[in-house]
Amino acid sequence: MAIDKVKAYFRKYGMEERVQELAMSSATVELAAAALHCEPQRIAKTLSFMVDGHALLIVTAGDAKIDNPKYKARFGTKAKMLSPQEAETLVGHAVGGVCPFAVNEGVAICLDVSLKRFATVFPACGSANSAIELTIPELEQYSGHAEWVDVCKGYTAYQE
Repeated sequence: MAIDKVKAYFRKYGMEERVQELAMSSATVELAAAALHCEPQRIAKTLSFMVDGHALLIVTAGDAKIDNPKYKARFGTKAKMLSPQEAETLVGHAVGGVCPFAVNEGVAICLDVSLKRFATVFPACGSANSAIELTIPELEQYSGHAEWVDVCKGYTAYQE
């Protein structure tokens, strides 16, 4: 089970106890915000794409949407999301629990600048009812020092 992989990943850093297994689903931004009692914007959703035959994860703020022209300018191709089956096979996590932790070898990870307006955010942890609260520097560190990108639109500019 993917949540067990994520817990084992965080165990290496003495952080396994911070992984929250929720009584209700956190598979969508709205459900996660309700389960975690936070603003939807602070849900760090992880979107999975195919670029040059490889899986790419982009972690964005809950209120952000992929901006197709920005995406194409950055990655040189049209945004093509993975199917649920492709995500599970290529990334190692099922849709609803996709996260930038304990992913399969060769998966590229990017963090969108839409996240930078928050002190902490809540990414999933490999299952449709899990999350962890991380500071932005922690998210960057535990996502494998992921590259920052600016490929989203539509998010509010409020600062926490």
